[in-house]
Amino acid sequence: MSVKYKRVLIKISGEALAGDDHFGVNPAMTEAVAKQIKEIHDAGVEVAVVCGGGNFFRGRTGENIDRPTADYMGMLATVMNGLALQDSLLSVGCEAKLMTAIEIRDMAEGYARRKALDYLSEGKVVVFGGGTGSPFFTTDTTAALRAAEIGADVLLLAKNIDAVYSDDPAKNPDAERYTELKYMDIIDKDLKVMDLTAATLCKDTGTRIYVFALAEEGNLMRVINGENVGTLIQ
Repeated sequence: MSVKYKRVLIKISGEALAGDDHFGVNPAMTEAVAKQIKEIHDAGVEVAVVCGGGNFFRGRTGENIDRPTADYMGMLATVMNGLALQDSLLSVGCEAKLMTAIEIRDMAEGYARRKALDYLSEGKVVVFGGGTGSPFFTTDTTAALRAAEIGADVLLLAKNIDAVYSDDPAKNPDAERYTELKYMDIIDKDLKVMDLTAATLCKDTGTRIYVFALAEEGNLMRVINGENVGTLIQ
């Protein structure tokens, strides 16, 4: 079976890796994610991943920690998740490389676009940690940036919800489920898909976005095969 997308970037939140624990890395959930990634990798898809860090630390400001420092702490959290995902991928027989935007030579390789492209062409899964390396940018923006840099066919936003809705379906049973949207709908409809910097960057670079639920087994492969299991934004 031919796949719809040949090269993808998956944005995985820290919360997704925490699973039901809601903090830290849940080994069973991380292994399940790794197995889904391996499934599409074995189908011939080149895969890159951006990890969030919300399961350890979320950027915030306060009297004792300023915003840039908090963001740097969040970057370190994404590196911890990247290390966990890299090892989980290796454990299921999928070669992976963690590259970070901040230099941590003893743990990961520094990010270089050409090297990342080489790894993808060699069949390795590339995991991006450390955000953009600069404060004031979210991992959504990192995902949009890296997707554009590697020429991904689509940016896959792995969520805890199966699609984009007009409102929170858990609170509003009448919320409308969208199967397809335009970039400007994110702004015009005030949809909480990703931050506006990331959405604008995707619009400017023409990077398609697909929102889907990662927790459902086999869903990632369904997306790659072109099945309608989420929301396409283009």
